Amino acid sequence: MATDIKAIGDQIAGLTLLEAKQLADYLKETHGIEAAAGGGVVMAAAPAEAVEEKTEFDIVLVECGAKKMDVLKAIRTITGLGLKEAKDLVEKANSMVKEAAPKADAEKIKKELEDLGAKVALK
Repeated sequence: MATDIKAIGDQIAGLTLLEAKQLADYLKETHGIEAAAGGGVVMAAAPAEAVEEKTEFDIVLVECGAKKMDVLKAIRTITGLGLKEAKDLVEKANSMVKEAAPKADAEKIKKELEDLGAKVALK
């Protein structure tokens, strides 16, 4: 540990309650740092950067459910796969139904398959 860090720590530990309160007020007002509920010091959140909303999703069939034939028909319609390929997809857990689908399409397909009893994940 650096000597100057240790010295600062020792100084903080030696503060009176009033001095500690004044230090906390100073850190909050000047630097946006405030004490956490447990007494530790927490940095203020940095200005929020624009988080890009995800617009494309991979649709994954987690489980086909009890209505396997209905899900199979829906998968064929959604993907355009042949009977064998669609059957293989439905029978295998965590199968990719469609990659990089627009958000609206992904949500529509997810709802359609879930209405048939399938379990679907958007990733």
